[in-house]
Amino acid sequence: MSDSVYVTGLRLETLIGVYAFERTDRQLLLIDLELDFDCRVAGQSDALRDALDYDRLFKTLRRWALEQNFQLLEAFAEALCQLVHDQFAIGRMQLQINKPAAVSECTAVGIRIERCFQ
Repeated sequence: MSDSVYVTGLRLETLIGVYAFERTDRQLLLIDLELDFDCRVAGQSDALRDALDYDRLFKTLRRWALEQNFQLLEAFAEALCQLVHDQFAIGRMQLQINKPAAVSECTAVGIRIERCFQ
């Protein structure tokens, strides 16, 4: 399949970091996702029930992120991918997370991963 749904620059706040000053206040993460999703059915039906519901996706991720307390971006990323798979039946995805406040000498640092679920 070559269809995908993408999200660029989703702003999520969460408690994340290993240093004491990071453990008290939520930080902003910028999320880019590319989700394998067959768009043909929705393209033919023009019905939301056949599409990936962006509003539901965003609300699910935002609510989940606010409840989390990870030290590492890697752990946050793995859990986020599992959530997207479980809630939206996405089999393959690419995820990039930027942590703008991580290093003052640059715009952002982060990670990029790809996960496939069977």
